[in-house]
Amino acid sequence: MIYSVTLENFGPIKTLHWENIGAINLFIGANATGKTFLLKALYTLMRASEEFHRGDDPRAFEEVLADKLYWTFQVDKFSDLIARGVEGRLKLSLQADHGCGEYSIGEEATKTIADCKNGFISRQDNSVFIPAKEVLSLLRIILSSREQLRSFGFDDTYYDLAKALNIPPQKGRNLKNFSEARLDLEEILQGRLDFDAETERWVLHKGKYTYAVTLASEGIKKIAVLDNLLGSSYLTPNSILFIDEPEAALHPEALNKFLEIIARLARGGIQVFIASHSYFTIKKLLLIAQKEKISLPVLSFAVEGITLMDLQNGMPDNSIIRESVRLYKEEVELSFQ
Repeated sequence: MIYSVTLENFGPIKTLHWENIGAINLFIGANATGKTFLLKALYTLMRASEEFHRGDDPRAFEEVLADKLYWTFQVDKFSDLIARGVEGRLKLSLQADHGCGEYSIGEEATKTIADCKNGFISRQDNSVFIPAKEVLSLLRIILSSREQLRSFGFDDTYYDLAKALNIPPQKGRNLKNFSEARLDLEEILQGRLDFDAETERWVLHKGKYTYAVTLASEGIKKIAVLDNLLGSSYLTPNSILFIDEPEAALHPEALNKFLEIIARLARGGIQVFIASHSYFTIKKLLLIAQKEKISLPVLSFAVEGITLMDLQNGMPDNSIIRESVRLYKEEVELSFQ
């Protein structure tokens, strides 16, 4: 679990010091204000701490981190990540339940990280990033583009997820919250996802019929991804889940159920970070926070900076909310004409 994070001059984010991070956390705001950037910044450091010294990997921590930064942000040199028009180095420090880590990057940085401190102990749990675009039908393309072509295109959030989805489901009982979450996911899917070893393709079983997963909608494939990660036990009670735009390609009814499943997983120990610009997503998470009486921190991104709020205390002031209110007022005015 991540407890606190501090960033300076990281891409569009000039400064952020965030403590009291919750089990579920929401980033909202207009495009290009830094929501996905922050998700990826947190993911790269957490994932680097997990990959360090795992198995027979002999690389030093700064090498693992540099590789993760390079393939996630896909820049020619790390100095390109420094916020434009500001003086000073890019800095990120993070405190988690398995220790702390920090690094900084100056204007001279190319593809190595000279200033790096690793205070993390070994961690066997996995951080997972679910991007806005589905990946199930692109697995072979993602893996070949990275492992054979070694080319930019699909960043490490896609590549790491593609590798995780190649792990077959495991037999045995999951934790109660996870088992119930899988049942809820299968209800949305109206079926079950399986890997066909003969064709080496994912298929969706619905009753007595079997479909290639490529024929399913993007929303269904997004649901199937989470079901697979739970079925293979890649997600565990101490995992951290990063979700970019959960509303993408999902019908509001499916999104409602999906967010309820996310809340169930959070009760089971998984920490969740969500980036969104959907009023529906914000409203549903507000209802979850108030119904369950839990703190649900919101980072509200704007050009002028980031504001911290809590959905337990009500709807935040943000451009997404203001635009929704404006449309409602426009509708009311039309009704009186």
